[in-house]
Amino acid sequence: MDYAINWGRIWSLWPVHIETACCSVEFGAASSPRFDVERFGIIEAFGSLRQCDLVVVQGTITRKMAPRLRLVYDQMPEPKYVIAMGACAITGGLYFDSYNVLPGIDGVIPVDVYVPGCPPRPETLIQGCMLLQEKIKRMKARKFV
Repeated sequence: MDYAINWGRIWSLWPVHIETACCSVEFGAASSPRFDVERFGIIEAFGSLRQCDLVVVQGTITRKMAPRLRLVYDQMPEPKYVIAMGACAITGGLYFDSYNVLPGIDGVIPVDVYVPGCPPRPETLIQGCMLLQEKIKRMKARKFV
């Protein structure tokens, strides 16, 4: 039963994007005709925040934005997943020593997959999504049913 439920979850991830920096441009490239992640079922379009089960944080998160990021995460239904995309979301990036930039989002919300790069290439994003799919495949589905 876990296999069937997780198979459905793997191929129906609905993301919400927190776009604050140049990583959003690379996400657009991953959605372009060359890579077309939506056509291949890696990440699909979404309806509304309350339907989304994946947060893709793309870019720098400031201390002022952190409560909003947490609010977005808390509004999502279970099970929910997080991808930190780019050096800024993972470690603060170029602004790591700034007084108002968080040194990564994992202090605000739990992160499932880190996609490194500044900005990461579309292939790296696709690999990160595949790693998330593998993680979901190994989860106990009954915990959320």
